[in-house]
Amino acid sequence: MDIDSSILEMRKQPHLSASSIKAYLDCGLYYKFSRIDKLARTHTSDNLIFGSTIHKVLADYNQEKLIGNHMGLDDLYELFKKYWTEAVKSTDNIKYSKGKTFESLLKQGKELLRTYMSQAPRDQYEIMAVEEPFEFKIDGVDLPVIGVMDIVERDENDTVIISDYKTVGTSTTINEVDNNFQLTVYYMAAKLNGYVDREIVLKLDCLVKTKTPRFEQVYTSRNSDDEQRAVKKIKEVCNGIQKEVFIPNADGSWKCGGCEYKVYCDDWFEN
Repeated sequence: MDIDSSILEMRKQPHLSASSIKAYLDCGLYYKFSRIDKLARTHTSDNLIFGSTIHKVLADYNQEKLIGNHMGLDDLYELFKKYWTEAVKSTDNIKYSKGKTFESLLKQGKELLRTYMSQAPRDQYEIMAVEEPFEFKIDGVDLPVIGVMDIVERDENDTVIISDYKTVGTSTTINEVDNNFQLTVYYMAAKLNGYVDREIVLKLDCLVKTKTPRFEQVYTSRNSDDEQRAVKKIKEVCNGIQKEVFIPNADGSWKCGGCEYKVYCDDWFEN
């Protein structure tokens, strides 16, 4: 699946996104090294490539479904093998998790897709858009917020259902979904891009990478209070970036061990 040209154009301009805001809040130095200095990663996590590959396959599956074509499991297998092989060949210094290899992850990808096809509800809702790009501005924030909604659907009551696909290691709790910032941004984008008068429901569709893979759907909603909290957070992040405030993660955080910018971080502290 080719990335929509409108998405590429949006990403060329200075912007914020749910992922960049989360990166800044998690570790200001990580944000600086990756988004501003654009330093080369010392390695790339296999989890990042794997999740992106599953995402591309499901996007293709839904895009074909949108135009009336129904792909079978074998089609998804072939797509995954193609995208996984291309991604690995084009990525330098992949850091595989303990016990993982190219072949074992190829097998795991197929198992997850088989789980998706057997457990995910079929024709649950009517698809309205796949990989739907969005852009909106917040008063007092110079940078636009951009992103892409994985899939937008509607039910028989004309309720809008916006979903985000996740490949995760453990089950996702309702508390995590209720506080998922990306879904809040989707909600804000939907209201500002044509769905202001519609009821909006949000959900995570999760493929869980346990020994016996499983598929989970977790629903949530947002309201004006959630929106107000998100707006204040976005404003403060933008303010911090403009003032070049880049606070490093807390020492000893579990995220530091596998960080792709740890060498630069160590150098920053030493110098």
